[in-house]
Amino acid sequence: MNRGLNYIASFVGLILLQLLVFNNIQLSGYVNPYVYVMFILILPLNIPSWILLLISFMTGFVVDLFSGTFGVHTFATVMAGFARPWVLSLNVALEASDPGSSPSSHIGGRRWFMIYAMTVVLVHHLSLFYVEVFSFTGFFRTLLRVMFSTAVTTFFIFIFDLLRPRK
Repeated sequence: MNRGLNYIASFVGLILLQLLVFNNIQLSGYVNPYVYVMFILILPLNIPSWILLLISFMTGFVVDLFSGTFGVHTFATVMAGFARPWVLSLNVALEASDPGSSPSSHIGGRRWFMIYAMTVVLVHHLSLFYVEVFSFTGFFRTLLRVMFSTAVTTFFIFIFDLLRPRK
């Protein structure tokens, strides 16, 4: 019960941060941090895939609903949720941890969490920005946006992870 309330609080907090603070950060049109993706990253290790995809869909849908975008965040967040189990399977250090635990730098180490977060965020941002543009004109400009936004988003997610309470 307590874990469920923690996840609901994390969901609400990250969505509010995204909508009220991070949606207003745009540096030269190249940096757009999307920290709400952290909610997908911190879900339990043993969550069934269909629930993960459903939660990913709902998370993206809520952001789309309040941002005025039409399905772009939903698509990108589902893609991130789809990639997450594959990225997690690449790490053998997590096999010794509690399957119900949440991925964090405290469990897998800072280096591992940084790579994990950056990979999932990269999948999210590639999907988001290329569906948003929906054209290959300006391919390299969009790729530059993806790289800068991925770096900044991963930085904020890493900071938020360090601030999360340990078990």
